[in-house]
Amino acid sequence: MSTAVNVEEWKKKIMEGLEQVYDPEIPVDIVNLGLIYDLKISEDGKVYIRLGLTAPGCPVVDDLIYTVEQVIKESVPAKEVEVDLDLETQWTPLKMTNEGREKFKKLYGYDIVEMWVQTYGLPQDATQTENQKA
Repeated sequence: MSTAVNVEEWKKKIMEGLEQVYDPEIPVDIVNLGLIYDLKISEDGKVYIRLGLTAPGCPVVDDLIYTVEQVIKESVPAKEVEVDLDLETQWTPLKMTNEGREKFKKLYGYDIVEMWVQTYGLPQDATQTENQKA
């Protein structure tokens, strides 16, 4: 019988691997852009990941899904990998990590989150987003 999966260790390894996967539109990795909406690992080695996109209709979506799947398989000995593309949940810069914001600022010279808030305001559930940034 196989031993149970160390879920926390697998999550860490997978997220570290996914920090090497870059969004085709914004040259920041998909982890720090906040495009990993969900990551579940079962005790028997099945991995489920739900991804978002920065732009609907992304032309390289198939490549991105394939790359994410390969990175997971290289990071951990998963029995099964399911990559689910979430086209319903709209991505906004508010999903970015602090590190993602800093990378973006270095690349483009402005804070995309501040610009987003000035343009669109904070959504009603922004308290949760803002607390994550504190």
